[in-house]
Amino acid sequence: MTINVKTITLSIFAAIVLTGCHGSKGGSEFNIPESFDESKNIEITFWAKNDTNKVQTEIYNKAIEDFENIYPNITVNMRLYTDYGKIYNDVITNISTNTTPNVCITYPDHIATYLTGSNTVVPLDGLFADEKYGLGGSEVKFDSVKVDEIVPEFLNECVIGDYHYAVPYMRSTEACYVNKTYVEALGYELPETLTWDFVWEVSEKAMEKNADGTFKINGQQVMIPFIYKSTDNMMIQSLWQKGAPYSDSDGNILLFNDTTKEILNTISEHTKSGAFSTFKISGYPANFLNAGQCIFAIDSTAGATWMGSDAPLVDIAEDKLVDFETKVMTIPQYDPENPKMISQGPSVCVFNKSDSQEVLASWLFAQYLLTNDVQIAYSETEGYVPVTLKAQNASEYQDYIAKAGTDNDDHYQVKIDAAKLLMDNTENTFVTPVFNGSTSVRDAAGQMIENVTKAVRRKKTVDDKFIDDLYEEVKSLYHLDQGGSSGAIGGQKKELGALPSESVVFLILLFSAWVIIGAFAIRDKISGKSK
Repeated sequence: MTINVKTITLSIFAAIVLTGCHGSKGGSEFNIPESFDESKNIEITFWAKNDTNKVQTEIYNKAIEDFENIYPNITVNMRLYTDYGKIYNDVITNISTNTTPNVCITYPDHIATYLTGSNTVVPLDGLFADEKYGLGGSEVKFDSVKVDEIVPEFLNECVIGDYHYAVPYMRSTEACYVNKTYVEALGYELPETLTWDFVWEVSEKAMEKNADGTFKINGQQVMIPFIYKSTDNMMIQSLWQKGAPYSDSDGNILLFNDTTKEILNTISEHTKSGAFSTFKISGYPANFLNAGQCIFAIDSTAGATWMGSDAPLVDIAEDKLVDFETKVMTIPQYDPENPKMISQGPSVCVFNKSDSQEVLASWLFAQYLLTNDVQIAYSETEGYVPVTLKAQNASEYQDYIAKAGTDNDDHYQVKIDAAKLLMDNTENTFVTPVFNGSTSVRDAAGQMIENVTKAVRRKKTVDDKFIDDLYEEVKSLYHLDQGGSSGAIGGQKKELGALPSESVVFLILLFSAWVIIGAFAIRDKISGKSK
């Protein structure tokens, strides 16, 4: 029995060391091969996100089929997820077993954490510039986009430290989908650019009721004038517009400041009147908007196909729909002369492997996702914008934009207006600093708005003490109170408290295994002397 325990312990330790150490390296440093070996059969895995949108799935499948026809020796195995968070969790788990995918649709915030395993993700700058297989390379067997044909703002978002660790895939921002009919019925005229003061004023006006308790504006029992889908974006963009600190590229967390407190107090005030709520608390903004129960619904431009009376992806019963004019506008601003809005959307990274031919095959497939056929087709499914100037300027895409409003499906007006909003405001977009732990800071930003909104609805008092206590609670919840750094990723700070739980478990197991083996060694030594 004792021998079995020892053997099992040694086996567990060996497995941990072999998989953990090998996985943490993610394979050896990638050196670009002189040539791609097309006589060698290569299988690569591609992890992508899809919201049960069958059209998007068909686009992925067609892209894979077309790519495999160009490179018959490469087989692409796709795995679809319904949530980016699940992709993130699975990648983190698989790093320790060296079973990461080859190509993954993800976010730079997530990549920063993947980089805690050295060489896990391939830095792409060398590949960008390679004459043969780089962007627009001479040996690439399809119409590869050149680096200067990618929207520079979107490409810059893929820099972590000093290197590009991804290429952009699709981009969106947030939009305010406005029931223009109700705004005018309340006696207001929409300004060219929404301001926070305007949105709050109209929202409060919409809370007026009839004698029977129904709301004057819609004659219904329900009215939440202002609903925000992503409260983390709400806080981040508010701070950015005010020029207030959030975080920096060194990984310093600056979110818990007086401006944040002012924003939370304002949210508390308008939640108390019933004029404001969030997606997590009340439900999907589009459903309230389409039922005439919301006036300002803020969501991603990628969600435009759900917004409006004629939306192709309406989620409520037809008899609940209310007819109104939908206006797509930028999110509310504190300074309408200097608008600021977040840029978001998935990027594509390539994982390091020991076989350089496998990595090169993965890079070729990642490049293929930037071709016009893929970019234009995918962007037309929702309010996404192609990430390449080549696709945006293509006659096919320009024709698509020009046909806005000719039908309520492919050319749904609101969807195309949402895409145009981002293209018209690309220079006004920003991204937050990326570092290991930046995902936790983002989550904390939204959590504070959610907690304040819940507290008000539960009749709790939200004052300075409540917010000070909230700061400490959220810091602890997201491990943002850990202090010093534990190293650097691309010149950026890593917070030990923000390490993925799988990494912490791995370190504990590794330490425990050493302790157990040491105990066996001491016991055997003592046993040997006694003999």
